Amino acid sequence: MTNLCTTLLLFVITIVSAQEKISSSQEKSAQFEQRMGEAFGLWKADKNTEASDLFESIAAAEPSKWFPNYYVALVNTTTAFRTKDKDQISILLGKAQKALDVEMDKDQSNAELYVMQAMINTAWIVYDPMTNGQKLAGPTMELYTRAEAIAPNNPRVLLSKAEFEIGAAKFWGQDTKPMCTQIEKAIALFATFKPTTPFSPSWGLDRALEAQKKCK
Repeated sequence: MTNLCTTLLLFVITIVSAQEKISSSQEKSAQFEQRMGEAFGLWKADKNTEASDLFESIAAAEPSKWFPNYYVALVNTTTAFRTKDKDQISILLGKAQKALDVEMDKDQSNAELYVMQAMINTAWIVYDPMTNGQKLAGPTMELYTRAEAIAPNNPRVLLSKAEFEIGAAKFWGQDTKPMCTQIEKAIALFATFKPTTPFSPSWGLDRALEAQKKCK
């Protein structure tokens, strides 16, 4: 009888403990989703510094998730493209690189991270074409080649690679039609590409449509 009571007690304790863990996990997941939503809201409102800071805070609290640091990099890099102050650009790209490095050290098989690194490189080239163009052009194309090998049907990979190649082709006076064909392919892929989670990168269609207009 004593053994039976002990067994039942242990069973109840196990069930309660499991339920508490599930409840705690669900609560943590809800908090993560809420904070990510808040960060996206700040970004949408063009409060880029606040959005970056919140994404950075989420990344520190959720080291197993790559999305927050990815968005730290993306927010700061896209802001750098629109900034004229060179000192500020350097700060923004430094913050973007630091966040991306954390995730690249964890995973070298994520095509989105390679595209993000290529975007940071491109921002540096725009920042100082004479110094950084020759130094970073080759490595940036290598990043896109790696990304394409990992995810050949990712529309952001095709679009970003084509845009980078168009920039180089225009500089050297070369034909851009092959890259425009890739942009058309990227637009078609956007129609069928399904992000794996609500926070997976999904941007790019507007940019692809704008690039398509320029091609025509």
